[in-house]
Amino acid sequence: MPSGTSNGVCPTVDVHAHVWLPEVHALADGRPALVAYEELERARLGPESARVSARRFDESRERLTDLGARAAAMSAAGVDAQVVSVAPHLYHPWAGPSLAWAIAQATNEGVATHCAGLPERLCGLGVAPIRHPEVALAALEDAVVRCGLRGVEITSHATDPGGGPPTELSDPRLEPLWRRAEELDAVIFLHPWGCSLDARLDRWYLSNSVGQPVEHAVALSHLIFSGVLDRHPALRFVAAHGGGYLPAFAGRLDHAWLVRPEARTCRHLPSCYLRRLYYDTVVHAPEALVALVRAVGVGRVLLGSDYPFDMGVEDPVRRVHEAVPDPVAANAIRGGNAADLSLLPATWPPG
Repeated sequence: MPSGTSNGVCPTVDVHAHVWLPEVHALADGRPALVAYEELERARLGPESARVSARRFDESRERLTDLGARAAAMSAAGVDAQVVSVAPHLYHPWAGPSLAWAIAQATNEGVATHCAGLPERLCGLGVAPIRHPEVALAALEDAVVRCGLRGVEITSHATDPGGGPPTELSDPRLEPLWRRAEELDAVIFLHPWGCSLDARLDRWYLSNSVGQPVEHAVALSHLIFSGVLDRHPALRFVAAHGGGYLPAFAGRLDHAWLVRPEARTCRHLPSCYLRRLYYDTVVHAPEALVALVRAVGVGRVLLGSDYPFDMGVEDPVRRVHEAVPDPVAANAIRGGNAADLSLLPATWPPG
């Protein structure tokens, strides 16, 4: 049973949990552009990791789709509520505008439907395909206004299948997306998929263990140095995986800002912006979580598990309490900060 009650006790909220939507996969399956994109993904992973990932995904499928399995895992972990986002395999950044819009709508509807099956414990995030900024804006509104979701999940960059430059989070064409997210009080959840270092990381699963933290550091740096966070101070941006390498090494960004004129493009030292963003706790080591809290402040850290994937954790609550002994701080991370972002199920408190 959920540990929170209706007497004002905040629930334990896992803000990083995934769902698989077969209907979204069906929209893309068999298209030549998908085949080419999957070849790129296999090259990034390398043959051994590609085989392991395929097997592990098959093993996780029930937990990604079955509400009973999800609820049981949540209860076993001491989690009252989850914020559900689509497995990033389903981003399909290669899709053209029309297909990207269809995928976004199906994703938003699918996440909302999944959450409606367990409304006292689940809420969700849609998607916004950043390679097509106008579609991304429409998808945000579709997710929040039509589907009642809390915001959208985005990737760190979007590769152009035609060989052009990637779409970065600093792209001026995304300004309407950030502005509308502020107006809607929508959460933007950054979850990379695929690292632009490509085949340099094609062994030992470096594509994930190293590539994902790199992608976070690059994407968040684009937000900071481009002035997005200056222009949109109310933007509610949550970075998965503890923000990757950036929080631990922001001093180097500060130094560049101080000594290089071309880096002095934001109003304040880059490290100042770390406390305008939010981060999950999927950093794996207690000392890493302690360092994250020290860098960004306890009010900016949210419980996460990366459910149900093998790079996630099955005991996120225990890990928080082990690393953060102060009960007030631990409770903020466990659920208070998520509540402040309105990341609670629609029918909370239950009953």
